[in-house]
This record gives sequence, C-alpha cells and structure tokens, in this order.
Amino acid sequence: MRTVVLITLTGLAIAGLTRPSAAQSAYDYPWCALKGDRSGGQSCYFATREQCETTLSGIGGTCIRNPGYRGPAPRMRRPRY
Repeated sequence: MRTVVLITLTGLAIAGLTRPSAAQSAYDYPWCALKGDRSGGQSCYFATREQCETTLSGIGGTCIRNPGYRGPAPRMRRPRY
C-alpha cells in the first residue's frame, strides 16, 4: 500500500513540475479550408494553397487566405510561359 501511495505522489510531483506546452494556434498558417456544405466549418492548417486544394479535392469546399494570419505574406508562384 505504501508503494502505491509513493508512486502516486511521485507522479503528481513530476506532473506539477512540468509546464504545459502552448496549444497550436490556428493563426500559424496562411491558408484556410471552408467546407462546401455551408455549415461554417473552417480549418486553417495549410501552409500552401496547393495543400488546401488537394485536401478539398473530392469533398468540396473553398480555400481562402487566413484572415487572422500574422506572418509574412504567402509567396505566389509566377506561371511559366
């Protein structure tokens, strides 16, 4: 019984010493996917427009720039002629 209490207290002490990590912010990525079913679902976890479009291919939706993105402007590729 003492062993169980000791292990529990040790675990609680270790858990109390660790700091919680910051949650991933939706504002870290420049592109958002909007669901095509008008439910208002939005997922802002895409680094490029191509990633967003690939994810939405076959399920429908639209890719937009993240309105809350605070990083550098996304780089656009120029079409080659």
